[in-house]
Amino acid sequence: MTDSIRLAKRVAELRACSRREAEQIITGGWVRVDGIVIEEPQFRVAEQHIEIAAEASPAQAEPVTLLLNKPIGHHTGEGDGEHAASRLLNVDTLWAEADPSFIARPIRPLKMHFAQLTACVPLETGASGLVVFSQDWRIVRKLTEDAATVEHEIVLEVAGDLTPDGLKRLNQGIAFQGRTPASIKASWQNETRLRIALKGARAGQIAHMCEAVGLRVLSMKRIRLGGVSMGKLPPGQWRYLRGNERF
Repeated sequence: MTDSIRLAKRVAELRACSRREAEQIITGGWVRVDGIVIEEPQFRVAEQHIEIAAEASPAQAEPVTLLLNKPIGHHTGEGDGEHAASRLLNVDTLWAEADPSFIARPIRPLKMHFAQLTACVPLETGASGLVVFSQDWRIVRKLTEDAATVEHEIVLEVAGDLTPDGLKRLNQGIAFQGRTPASIKASWQNETRLRIALKGARAGQIAHMCEAVGLRVLSMKRIRLGGVSMGKLPPGQWRYLRGNERF
C-alpha cells in the first residue's frame, strides 16, 4: 500500500510551487480529491485523483466581514467571535437570497471565512438584529475604536405610558453612565413601536432611556449600523458585507 502524504505536499509537487503557496491554494477551495473539495492542507492522500482548478491562485485570501441577524437568546459578547461563529455562522445558515451582484467579486463560502473573526459592537443577549463579525482590521477598528461615531438604528416594542414630554426628552438625550448622547432621533412607528437612532449605543442605554420616560422595553432589534442596513436578512442567517457598503 502506498504511504499517504499531506495534501499540501502533493499539490506543491503538482503545481511546482512552494508548500506555503500550496496551502493557500488548498484553503482557497481550489483543490478536489476524488471530486470533493478539500480545504485542509494536512489532509492525507495516497493515490486519490487530485484536481487543481485552472484559475487557482496562491494569493492570500482577502479578509471577509459577515453580517448576522442575531436571534434573541444568543450571546455575541466581546471576544466571542470564534464561539459565536461556530454556533451561528456556517455554510448552512448563509442567506440563500443574498444578492451577489452587489459584491465586487463572487465569494465562495470557505472554512477560513469562519476563523479569526472578531465580534464587533455585540448585542445584548435579549436583543436581536444586526451583528458584525469581521476578519478585516480596518472594519474592526472602525466599529471598536471609533464606535462613538457609528450610528445605531434600533426598533423597540414598548409598553407603559409615555410621560407628557417623553418624546421630547428622548430627542434631547438622556444621560447614561455620566454621558448624554450628542445626537439622537426618536420617533413612533405605531402605538407600541418606537424607532431610535443614536451614535455609540451602549449596553443598557436604550432601556435606561425608555424607563426614564415611563416606557418598558419588550423587545429590541438593531436594523442598521452606520451606512449598513440589515434589510431583509432573516433571523439566524448571515450574508457577506457587500463591496459598496460602508459603516
